[in-house]
Amino acid sequence: MPELPEVETIVRNLRKPLIGRRIISMWYDWEKTIHSPEPTDFAARITGQTIQSINRRAKYILCELNHDVLVIHLKMTGRLYVADAGVVHDADRWVHFQLDLDNGKQLRFSDSRKFGKVYLTNNIETITSKLGPEPLDDSFKQDDFLLRIRRYQRTIKSLLLDQTFIAGIGNIYADEALFRAQIHPQRQSDTLTNDEIQRLYGAIRNALNAGIDHEGASINWYRKPDGSKGASQDYLLVYGKADQPCPRCGMSIKKIRVAQRGTHFCPNCQK
Repeated sequence: MPELPEVETIVRNLRKPLIGRRIISMWYDWEKTIHSPEPTDFAARITGQTIQSINRRAKYILCELNHDVLVIHLKMTGRLYVADAGVVHDADRWVHFQLDLDNGKQLRFSDSRKFGKVYLTNNIETITSKLGPEPLDDSFKQDDFLLRIRRYQRTIKSLLLDQTFIAGIGNIYADEALFRAQIHPQRQSDTLTNDEIQRLYGAIRNALNAGIDHEGASINWYRKPDGSKGASQDYLLVYGKADQPCPRCGMSIKKIRVAQRGTHFCPNCQK
């Protein structure tokens, strides 16, 4: 599933072709893609509105319109791209939702597994109210992170994956952050020292910023809106590196399961 760096990259790449465009019509062929409101109401409300801005909250893409917000969650296999009407792309075989724009282009939502969702709302809090803080926001300080983590007694890897604890981190960047902080993914959160928590705070931000700098990790389905791959997978330190040498000490990277997710770590650096 695309994580914060991948979603942020998509948001940045969609701004130029979409901001200022008016929505002419909506098409869909898989009703479950449309979470709310029901499709007829969705189409009636969105038609005629103009895309004012495009932002991100956690793993949600937020397209602010005149009166509503179009919210998109890509889930596992979702892809968003802008194409000329009538021009066929390889990913079109999985398009289940599409917006026609006033310049003859289309915003297409391709999703082979059909888990992705679109919402239209005039109150974004109905969707995002339970999400934790944004880890890269200037308002999210080291002391805030320390206070939040002290409320829990959970395996640290599973806690980082909990979107109500902190928003936007998934399997890739949880492994990367824990390696950077030299913390074992199976450590209980309440056993971490203040120094380790402070280290983890910085490691999370560094791992996510590195992911954004390299425009996301194209390990499975993720592609940028122009169809090209991100490059983050070429710079990952431990994720997907099982049995390869640790970049810090040279010992083999191990893969185990934590929180039902494949988890990569160095048994020497992350004791």
